[in-house]
This record gives sequence, C-alpha cells and structure tokens, in this order.
Amino acid sequence: MRLSWLRAILFAVSFTCLSTGWAQSYPIRPVRFIVPFPPGGANDTIARLLAVPLTEMLGQQFVIDNRGGANTIIGTDITAKASPDGYTILIIPGSFAINVSLYKKLPYDSRRDFMPVVMIGNGAYVIVVHPSLPVKSVAELIALAKQKPGEIRYGSSGVGNVTHLAAELFNMMAGTEMLHVPYKGGSAVMNDLLAGRVSVFFSTVSTAASHIKAGKLRPIGATTAQASAAFPEVPPVAQSGLPGYEVSGWYGILTPAGTPKNVVDRLNSAVRSALTQSDLKSKLLTLGVEPVDTTPEQFGQVLRTEIEKWGKVVKALNITSHQ
Repeated sequence: MRLSWLRAILFAVSFTCLSTGWAQSYPIRPVRFIVPFPPGGANDTIARLLAVPLTEMLGQQFVIDNRGGANTIIGTDITAKASPDGYTILIIPGSFAINVSLYKKLPYDSRRDFMPVVMIGNGAYVIVVHPSLPVKSVAELIALAKQKPGEIRYGSSGVGNVTHLAAELFNMMAGTEMLHVPYKGGSAVMNDLLAGRVSVFFSTVSTAASHIKAGKLRPIGATTAQASAAFPEVPPVAQSGLPGYEVSGWYGILTPAGTPKNVVDRLNSAVRSALTQSDLKSKLLTLGVEPVDTTPEQFGQVLRTEIEKWGKVVKALNITSHQ
C-alpha cells in the first residue's frame, strides 16, 4: 500500500515537472494566428501588429492565417477543432458574442469550445458617409433618412456583425429605415462605399482612417460615449443627434478548449507585455483601439457579459440567421 502511494506521489511530481518544463519551452515551433476575416480589416491589422512583438518575445514565428467568411464562423470553427496545444490562436471581435444568439446552429459551442487568453483592447466605430450624401452630422442623417425611408443604403461587414447591429440599433432608436447591404469584411464594404454604391458605413476606425484623412469619406459620429482618440474632433453619436446611443467594439484572443493553463498564461503574459510597448500602443490608439490589461479570467467574464448583452439586442431586433 505504502509503495503504491509513493509511486503515485512520484508520478504526480514528475508530471508536474514535465508540464512546467514544457510550458517554459513553449513555443518550440511556429504558432498559427487565425484571423477570421480577409486581409485588410481591423482584426487583420491588429493581429499583424501583435505578431511582431510576440515573435520577438517567444522566439517563434506567429504566422497570420486569414480565414474569412460566414461572419467569422469559418475561422472560429477551424480554431475550435484545432489541437489544444497553444499552436493555434484566434483573434476575435465583438461579433463573437453576437453569433451565439444570431445563429440557430453553430458548428461549435461558443461557451465551451474555447479558452479565453486575453482581451486586447476596446475600440470605437465611426459613422462615415460618401461625400455625395448631403449630410454633415448625425442629426442631418436622421432627418434625411426619415425623408427617404428605405432609400439610403448602408454597408456592413456581414449579417449580425457589430457594424450591422450598430446600424440597426441606430435605425431602431432614431426611427429610420436605412437599407442594409451585407458584405464579407470591412474592406469589401469600403470599396463600394468609396465607389458610391452604398452611402453609409458604421466602420472600425482602422478601416476608415486613411480615407477620412484623404478627404474621400466624411465622418459624422463616433459610436462610443467619448470621442475616439484617433479622431477627437468627431463627436459621439449620443451628443450629436441620438441621445443614449452607444456601441463599443473590443478585440481578444482565444485558444481551443483544453489548452494547458500554463500555456494560456504564457500567451497572456506575452500579449500583455506587448501591449505596454509604446510603439504598439501608439499604433493601436491610431486605429481607435485603447489597449486593456486583463487576465484570462477577466476576459472570460467580459465574454459572458457581452454574450448576455447582445443576446437581448438580437432578440429585440428579431434578427436571426440560419446560416
């Protein structure tokens, strides 16, 4: 009996040592960093910015793998089914929390198939319009939309994406009926917005910034309670025509469920360290993303809160998708 007990103790100690040693040596090969969007959008830009310091700090290449389509579901599903060893990570936007309620049947369980690693930051969305649309403020957009119900076309990055729900929440609160035109990613929306095929886009700052600065698009409102650091001169929607309106975007990183906690903690520590670097922080702020500092547990709580919040909004707007 004593011999069996001693063997069990020795096995537990040896396993702990091996596990700790493995975590310290992680990663020993390149890490696939899945972006569930085509190249060029905010998620892609942020992932590429993060990949540089992560590669430097952890000594292995963080390789961007763009798997766009189906409102992030394709890339997210690939991650859910990947080996839980820390060599596949996923950047997610706020729409991850929306899809739980939006889709009747997802190929993964949003609550159980992933482990939260870290929250990257919060970002504002900015309402941009094509110069041909005769509005210079949120109040003017509301007035024109009421005069022309169903005639003003707005683009989104996909049905149920934050850029879609932000506009529908705007419609609901303002009593307007702008027409929804869904696309596969922000870059595709931007191409048609610049060409005048749609007139309005509730865009991430990163997607719209260069076009705003070039004078090709007109910003009329920020969706957050406070103005975006990237465009402080653009007033919040709530202060320029639609009191009480607020939508903020966030970005985070997940791994497949079952990834060893010490590996998750190592990734969390590396990302949080990267976010303190002045150069990276400055670039994120330019994109309208304010870095945050969270543990995996804190990010997990954010996910639970967001899933509950957007579930109520999706139900109120009666938006569903059968994929």
